[in-house]
Amino acid sequence: MDDSTNPVDRIAMETADAPEQERLRREKLQRLMDAGDSPYLITRFERDHRSGQILSGYEALEGQTVSVAGRMISRRVMGKASFAHILDRDGQIQIYARRDDLGEAAYDAFKEFDLGDLLGVRGTVFRTRAGEISVHATQITLLAKALRPLPEKWHGLKDTDVRYRQRYVDLIVNPEVRRVFEVRSKVMREIRAFMDAQGYLEVDTPVLHTLEIGAAARPFKTHHNTLDIDMYLRIETELYLKRLIVGGFEKVYEIARTFRNEGMSPKHNPEFTMVEFYQAYADYNEIMDLIERLFIHVTQTVLGTLDVPYQGEIIHMAAPWRRVTMKQAVREVTGVDYGGWADDAAARADVRRLGLQAEEGATRGECLNIIFEEKVEETLLQPTIVYEYPIEISPLAKRTPGDPMFTERFEFFMARRESGNAFSELNDPIDQRARFEAQVAARLAAGVNAQVDEDFINALEYGMPPTGGLGFGVDRLVMLLTDSFSIRDVILFPTMKPRDV
Repeated sequence: MDDSTNPVDRIAMETADAPEQERLRREKLQRLMDAGDSPYLITRFERDHRSGQILSGYEALEGQTVSVAGRMISRRVMGKASFAHILDRDGQIQIYARRDDLGEAAYDAFKEFDLGDLLGVRGTVFRTRAGEISVHATQITLLAKALRPLPEKWHGLKDTDVRYRQRYVDLIVNPEVRRVFEVRSKVMREIRAFMDAQGYLEVDTPVLHTLEIGAAARPFKTHHNTLDIDMYLRIETELYLKRLIVGGFEKVYEIARTFRNEGMSPKHNPEFTMVEFYQAYADYNEIMDLIERLFIHVTQTVLGTLDVPYQGEIIHMAAPWRRVTMKQAVREVTGVDYGGWADDAAARADVRRLGLQAEEGATRGECLNIIFEEKVEETLLQPTIVYEYPIEISPLAKRTPGDPMFTERFEFFMARRESGNAFSELNDPIDQRARFEAQVAARLAAGVNAQVDEDFINALEYGMPPTGGLGFGVDRLVMLLTDSFSIRDVILFPTMKPRDV
């Protein structure tokens, strides 16, 4: 037999170079395997209770026989009797083991187990003299051997780089991390519940696109071998969802894994989760009302309150959220008046006066957005809807009636960051083509590839009803509801630079 396929020989080879604790654990495993008692041969354990069920239901379970399973995180051996704690999904529960109950061989085997090992325990529920609800073991089974030790003082893993790279260890030793992801799961469930109750249809659209479309974000590029074409991971779901509106689905939404080949920061991960939804015969005013109700529903249902503590401040999610135009918000914070700019040069001069930078040739709309992003956004602590965005930065939004330099677009902000983006969607195929072409020309001039999505234009030419739509990041909502500073704290396996790069 080849050594690489022989588990006994493989363990022996790995043992030689392992750190001391790992070496000892592997030697214990070797002895078990030599005796024909490998824990990895066990296929299942019939557990009938979790720790939380026993702790909360003690009155009914006292004296009853139960089966529990989990990871051993502490143990005190005291001669013929021992105490241990095992950790499961709900938390931890104490195990009381006696040699006279288990038998000498089984008790000696239990004393050889290591912290981190997975155990199955059968026994009766009782309360110790110290008052701790416990399981008096009559049988203990080793279900899996931990060949690596848990971090010292098992609850003490603090190094963020290790926590993100080895999330499995983070989840074992940091209960608060598990709670973050339990909240995330509830948030996803309540988003679906709310959207379904509003009559929206959940759909799936392609992750792989054949075009590098002319949006602001850079995509990840891959290659399809059979078709021999380059393809791109999606940066949004918008254009496919709008195709469905054209096709007659009047309310659609998607919870989508999305990819952007951009920088990384506490607010950005290259792979993230978005919700996008579109509603026929609606405008952005109706979408404002909808997103306010959605966030209030999710917050109240998941947290039980609308006052959300975040990084030492309280975010008041209750309605009504403040609504303000971008022009008004900039004027209030900086005193700069868009209406006072005679031309683009005057706008650029005001940008420089504020200590900011604008590219040569930047328009008034672009300058307004620069000032807003650099000076205003950081002031928006409480939920705020900012609407009427410049046409130059809103290629998919309808123009504002009576002011063609602005659009029926809004973004909403809380905790001093943008949380979502919405439009009264552009459904004029002629205007849409012109905007796509201008956007593509700008990207090509900057040395970035881009193409017009001709099929999307084709879909619009069949007629899309007036439509309101919005996209928001699930990760940022979870950050807020769990008081997490970094997006990596709410993504189970965030993107990390390999250690050897």
